Amino acid sequence: QVLFVESGGGLVQPGGSLRLSCAASGSIFSRYSMAWYRQAPGKQRELVAAITSGGNTHYTDSVKGRFTISRDNAKNTGYLQMNSLKPEDTAVYYCNAAIGDGTPVFGSWGQGTQVTVSS
Repeated sequence: QVLFVESGGGLVQPGGSLRLSCAASGSIFSRYSMAWYRQAPGKQRELVAAITSGGNTHYTDSVKGRFTISRDNAKNTGYLQMNSLKPEDTAVYYCNAAIGDGTPVFGSWGQGTQVTVSS
């Protein structure tokens, strides 16, 4: 069973920054794109950003220019640098392997990491 462990969340003021990390078991990210998702209270989980094994990136419109996704295949780890954070970025953030348009590969999700943007 593939395991994902997200970390790096916390409470930050609007305009602040956080860097999230995602560690995956096995060599998952060497075979798939890697993606970050988030779920705000009362809302469905949504794709935030994705990066292919070749380094091509995709971002949802609301985070373009503020978030940067990256990956380290050797460490089987992914990252999400979040700058200029807004209250509407508040959510639990998850990672997963992804295909195509960001569809998650695995049905098992990690515990996520809570990001709260508030003054």
